[in-house]
Amino acid sequence: MEDPNELAPAVRSILSAARDRAAEGRPDRVAVDPRDLRAAFDRVEEDGRVPVVAEVKPTSPTTDGTREDDPVALAEGMVAGGAAALSVLTEPEHFGGSVEVLERVREAVDVPVLRKDFVVAESQLDAVESDVVLLIARFVGDDLPDLLAAARDRGFQVLVEVHDREELTRALDAGATTIGVNNRDLAELVVDLGTFESVAPHVPDDVTLIAESGIGSPADVRRMRAAGADALLVGSAIMDGDVEANTRALTRAEADGDAETDGDAETVIDETTDTTETPT
Repeated sequence: MEDPNELAPAVRSILSAARDRAAEGRPDRVAVDPRDLRAAFDRVEEDGRVPVVAEVKPTSPTTDGTREDDPVALAEGMVAGGAAALSVLTEPEHFGGSVEVLERVREAVDVPVLRKDFVVAESQLDAVESDVVLLIARFVGDDLPDLLAAARDRGFQVLVEVHDREELTRALDAGATTIGVNNRDLAELVVDLGTFESVAPHVPDDVTLIAESGIGSPADVRRMRAAGADALLVGSAIMDGDVEANTRALTRAEADGDAETDGDAETVIDETTDTTETPT
C-alpha cells in the first residue's frame, strides 16, 4: 500500500473515504458483458479521429463549484463530439459522483464506459456494472494481481494506472494489458506531461497505453500521441465549457494539425491547466 505520508492531503482524504466504503461490502456479485475498449479505439482511429476517453466529472476537491448539468446530457454531448469512450466518476464525497449516474450514462450511450473510482478492495467491484474499472497501482500495492484477477473474473476490462517505471513494472508483472500513465504527481499534485514521455518507451507494444491528466489542448494531444499514447483520458479540459465542442477539438487534433500545416487555423480549447487539481 501507498505510504499516506507521501500523498497530498486531498488524495489521503480520498483514499481514506474509499477504504471506509470498502468496509461496507456489497451483497451481490456483478457479472459484466463489456463493450470492447480497444475495438472502440480502433474504430475512431479508422474514422480519422484521436481516441479520447471523455470524463463526466461534476466537481473535484480543488475545483470551484459544481457543474449541475444533467450528466447524461453531458455524456451524450461528448459522444457526439467523437469520444471513443467515457469515464464516469462514482466517488461521491469528493467528486460528486454516484453509481446511479454511471448506470444512467451507460444505458444512454453505446460506447464503453469506465468506472472512475478509487477501488481498494474486491467488494467495491460489485458496486455497479461498467465496461472498464480503474485500479491505481499506487493505492492497491501488492493486492494488484488479486484485484486484477477478481475484476476480470466478473467480466470487467481493467485500466491499471501508474505514475512511474516502478509501478509500470508491477502492473506488467500483474498481467495488465491496458495501462494509463497519470501525468499528475500524487504528492504535490503537479502536472508534467514529461511523466508520460518518460514511462511510455518501456511499455510493450501489445499493451494499450492511455495518457491521463494535464491534457488541455490539441497540441497536448499531439504531444502525447507522438510519445506513444493509444488514447487519452481527459476530464477538466472537456468539462470546462461546451463539452461537445471541446471533445471534438481534441479528437480532431491530428487532422486539424495536418490542416494547419497547409495554412488552416487550429481550433484550441480555451483551457488553462490547473496544476493544483486533484488527479483526473
